Amino acid sequence: MASGSAFIVRDGASVKAVRGQEVFASDSLKTGRDGRLGVTLKDDTRVSIGPSSEVRITSFLYSPSEGQLALALKFLKGAAVYVSGRIAKLAPDSVRLETPAAILGVRGTTLGVQVKPQ
Repeated sequence: MASGSAFIVRDGASVKAVRGQEVFASDSLKTGRDGRLGVTLKDDTRVSIGPSSEVRITSFLYSPSEGQLALALKFLKGAAVYVSGRIAKLAPDSVRLETPAAILGVRGTTLGVQVKPQ
């Protein structure tokens, strides 16, 4: 889901986000004042961000048959909602959520994050 000023930042370049667009590990999700963006990752993890927000996908590995499971998200600014997917259920220690003030471990949950300027 993408509306308003919503972008995928890849290799330093911003690309307008559109429904169905693929996102990759190391991409950032970014919105302007009127933007909203929601993504569903391959393991059914969902991340939604509101206006003037940014979240970086630091790492994502989802290959359960090979035992490769990892997710790291860095919440840089604004507001976001995270809903855990299969990685958090299969290997909870493999999920890492970072903010400027804290690092969270996840054991299957839904949470809201707001990062305010310092």
